Amino acid sequence: MTTAPGDNGGFGDPSDDPSKDRRSSARLPVEMWVEEITPGGLVFRRAGNLSVGGIYLDQTIPLAVGSVIKLKFTLPGDRDAIVVSGEIVSIMTDQVLGMGVKFTEVNPTDRSRITGFLKRSYTPVMGV
Repeated sequence: MTTAPGDNGGFGDPSDDPSKDRRSSARLPVEMWVEEITPGGLVFRRAGNLSVGGIYLDQTIPLAVGSVIKLKFTLPGDRDAIVVSGEIVSIMTDQVLGMGVKFTEVNPTDRSRITGFLKRSYTPVMGV
């Protein structure tokens, strides 16, 4: 794994040494499509996990660490898309390609929606 100098948000292979995880919020495994909005059009990527602070895009050819990107995705069970800006903070180039994205711009409403989704997903359903 290649990382940027300093804080990488703890993104990378979930099997990485947890003592080296610098993430400020927990991540949740997810399976959803994410659109990268580029000047040339849309690039579809697959999310592997999500946190309030960022997203890990797996099984994708990574961009260079430090690249700034714009992403659009819809949370599972939701109807409205979320648009964020982020920075590539880590890349996987060994066995499984992927990249960790630290969110740099998220509007407060969308951040609240992400937080709510994560809380609902982590909280076990009672009475089942």
